[in-house]
Amino acid sequence: MTAGKRILAIESSGRHASVATLWGDNGGTRLIEQAQLSGDQRTAQVLAPTIQELLAAADWLPKSVELVAVTVGPGSFTGLRIGVTTAKSFAYAIGAEVIGTNTLESLAQQATPAESPLWTIIDAQRQELFAAKFIANTNLDVDASPEVRIIPQETWLAGLRPGDRVIGPALKRLTSRLPVGLEVVPPELWEPTATSVGQLAWKKYLAGHRDDVWTLSPNYYRPSAAEEKRMK
Repeated sequence: MTAGKRILAIESSGRHASVATLWGDNGGTRLIEQAQLSGDQRTAQVLAPTIQELLAAADWLPKSVELVAVTVGPGSFTGLRIGVTTAKSFAYAIGAEVIGTNTLESLAQQATPAESPLWTIIDAQRQELFAAKFIANTNLDVDASPEVRIIPQETWLAGLRPGDRVIGPALKRLTSRLPVGLEVVPPELWEPTATSVGQLAWKKYLAGHRDDVWTLSPNYYRPSAAEEKRMK
């Protein structure tokens, strides 16, 4: 049996960021509170005070947090860097454990369990997508850590099949081009949230997964434009 733990979760992979406090035990997780940050608020200067406010609302001292969960990618270079740096600094300062989660896998947590395949997609710029396809097991849980692909939008659209489900912020500009026969997850679930990051991290924790606060880093899945320019 694993004792219950206080969890702080951070999601900053996209245009919007969020922070959540959760309680995790052997029965799963319970959301305490989540705070949304708009695009212009997704900065280190705003993230830290938001964390302080959430902890105060939960009547938690910072040092009482036992697990810090954070998205490590794919996503925005700047957003991921801010989120991971904040999570590591906070965890190190209070001696908490830390777990990084894949953005696409966190997104998959937000869809209703079903037998049909689930595609999670995030805008990768350049008319490309970060995409992963999840297949449910016999318990209708999605498989862990599928291959993350960087795929042209046209290729992804052409590969969809009737019965597939789709979720993700990149759908905002692709909805009108989706083929018939798909199940589109409700739009209010398209943005990844800190709540799903915390839920996924707790599943990983119960399965024995741990990350090192010193070596945890963002996974961008591709070099930045500046790095590509230098390589050329």
